[in-house]
Amino acid sequence: MTQAIQAQQRGILLSEAALHQVKSLRDRQGTDFCLRVGVRQGGCSGMSYMMDFEDTSKITPQDEVFDYDGFKIVSDRKSLLYLYGLMLDYSDAMIGGGFQFTNPNANQTCGCGKSFGV
Repeated sequence: MTQAIQAQQRGILLSEAALHQVKSLRDRQGTDFCLRVGVRQGGCSGMSYMMDFEDTSKITPQDEVFDYDGFKIVSDRKSLLYLYGLMLDYSDAMIGGGFQFTNPNANQTCGCGKSFGV
């Protein structure tokens, strides 16, 4: 796992590799999006991670916002109950590459790495 970038708050941690990747993906969209990270019911272990780009105008007062050098990661407070301390990393490895979630709140995870249980 690569080293996490320092942030003012520690709700969701982001590695340098993950930050580089999400900024690259955002730049291809041509819009100044933020990254919304959350959870939803489902997946192999009961809950699954979700993340998608979203226009910054959709950030609400009920959201927590984490700023990484001008790039915003947003999570609703209910999801943050399950995600607090999450480390989002990225690997470009041929096998097992992509975004990886390391969640200190999960007591079980699926082999795919995209779902968890608490």
